[in-house]
Amino acid sequence: MTKLGDDAAGGGGEGAAGAVAVGEVLAGTGAQVAALAWRERHGRIEVLMVTSRDTGRWVLPKGWPMRGRSPARSAAREAFEEAGATGRIGPVPVGSYGYVKRLGDGSGLPCRVTVYPLAVRRLHDDFPECRQRVRRWMRLREAAGLVAEAELSALLAAFAPDPPAAASEAPAGPG
Repeated sequence: MTKLGDDAAGGGGEGAAGAVAVGEVLAGTGAQVAALAWRERHGRIEVLMVTSRDTGRWVLPKGWPMRGRSPARSAAREAFEEAGATGRIGPVPVGSYGYVKRLGDGSGLPCRVTVYPLAVRRLHDDFPECRQRVRRWMRLREAAGLVAEAELSALLAAFAPDPPAAASEAPAGPG
């Protein structure tokens, strides 16, 4: 069976065994997780966006939930794999959005993506998908205007980190 969400960078100890099988996703909800990687710069919030591998459009780092990891930890792992970002992942989602994932056979799978905030502490130059994607810091308004999904655009436009919640966030790293 084809696997999605492969932990290619190591450190998680899961590899293909920790991935979600395509058949399980197709039989399930098409639920994915994403990290809204953010930082404060010059008094403004910026988000780290990446290009998708297939179309080059701007997206949040996202993927399938991983066995043995909470949804928030899975989102943090995606941020590292796709953008090289590590930091503190918030355990409470900031929202969700829908999109249709194009599968290898050309069919579409409706997905619902739950988004977790990641306060970025470090950007790594070497990460699993560094040669497959472009990453860029953007102001919220710019990012909201560049994404294809209306719900994601609204989520980005309304995002405001919650300082009290930041104290209770768990650290997230590549592993």
